[in-house]
Amino acid sequence: MSEYNDSQKSALKLKGIGIVSAGKKKKKKDKESKHRLDQVVSSQKEKEEEEVKKKTYVDKRTPAQIAFDKMQEKRQMERILNKASKTHKLRVEDFNRHLDNLTEHYDIPKVSWTK
Repeated sequence: MSEYNDSQKSALKLKGIGIVSAGKKKKKKDKESKHRLDQVVSSQKEKEEEEVKKKTYVDKRTPAQIAFDKMQEKRQMERILNKASKTHKLRVEDFNRHLDNLTEHYDIPKVSWTK
């Protein structure tokens, strides 16, 4: 314990900062918080008015565009169901069968022709 008796017990002094006051920080005035509260309330009212306007949305797409979107969604669901139906093990087996059916063109060539 005697080793720690010689240590300094004052605040750390840093170059270029000067004396740091140890007093409490001033609190912000209530005017700012009231102003912020008014802004939040007004923005909420504006959002509610915009939501009422958005509910009257009219679909401007042509029948062909609507049919195209429906077919895209249908095809996407089919792809998802097809991918979800196979397990990882089945996918690996199918991939291995595919690699077996490939020609030897894709094999790694020999480095030396003399042997």
